[in-house]
Amino acid sequence: MRIVFFGTPSLAVPTLAALSESHTIAAVITQPDRPRGRSSKPEPSEVKQWAVAHGLTVDQPQRIHDGSFEASLKALEPDLCVVAAYGRLLRQAVLDVPPLGWLNMHPSLLPRWRGPSPIQSALLYGDVVTGVTIMRMVLEMDAGNIVLQEETPIGAEETAGELTDRLAVLGADAMVRAVDLIASGTAPDIVQDVSRVTTTTLFEKKYGNMVWAASASALHNQVRACNPWPMAQCRFRGQLCRILRTRLISDSEEKDAAPGTVLEVHKDHVVLATGKGKLALLQLQMAGKKPLDAADFLRGAHLTVGERFEDVH
Repeated sequence: MRIVFFGTPSLAVPTLAALSESHTIAAVITQPDRPRGRSSKPEPSEVKQWAVAHGLTVDQPQRIHDGSFEASLKALEPDLCVVAAYGRLLRQAVLDVPPLGWLNMHPSLLPRWRGPSPIQSALLYGDVVTGVTIMRMVLEMDAGNIVLQEETPIGAEETAGELTDRLAVLGADAMVRAVDLIASGTAPDIVQDVSRVTTTTLFEKKYGNMVWAASASALHNQVRACNPWPMAQCRFRGQLCRILRTRLISDSEEKDAAPGTVLEVHKDHVVLATGKGKLALLQLQMAGKKPLDAADFLRGAHLTVGERFEDVH
């Protein structure tokens, strides 16, 4: 089958790679090069890097809402278009181009977590199961009929980065099977249950600011959702401190000490009081320093019971 692929981040690369093994990739459409991190130099997306390395045609349109983009897509003569985290909305005239339509890989079990941050939202709200959905594309975001879904459990200490990597692989396998179903004319067309829709918004840097009066489970989920970006952060001894990994010790009502207070210091972790329950810190990073496992952090910090980690204000 002749496919035009739309995608941008690392989440999309396994799907592109899998499809390229058994189908013709007429072109890869990805977002323009942009500065990332502290560098001011524009850098290519992970999808562009993979596509160029494998000799595929790449297009990075600045404008996709004028007739020129629609015309260029028609010229590629795709049977089907496939999307995996492209990051831009498409208009109906573009959706009408391929005769077999569009398939989108979304990293949640739709209709739960429509929108741009499904992985972080699943972790932030303590979901224990997630997955990927392959759906047909329509104008409304993530509202198309479902072709297939794959479930997977979420690990108790799994981070957004780790879950993204797993869902990328799961989504690639699901997309290959969905394309085969489209090709054979046997693809299911399951309407989403609108009564079960939940939505997400763009995940912002401020979501990393920790408030120790929250429950231990909420703080643990925040740390997981914010790793690798923006990273959960608090203050310790007057400096910013990132909390990279934690473990939930208890989530019961306890009044041992004020939230953020150090209750126990062990060889490889430190236990803090929260608004409800206890939380173990496993990996930390002080401002301007490299990430450290708690054991290494404790050797340098000489932490004592009764000290406090503070909120970011």
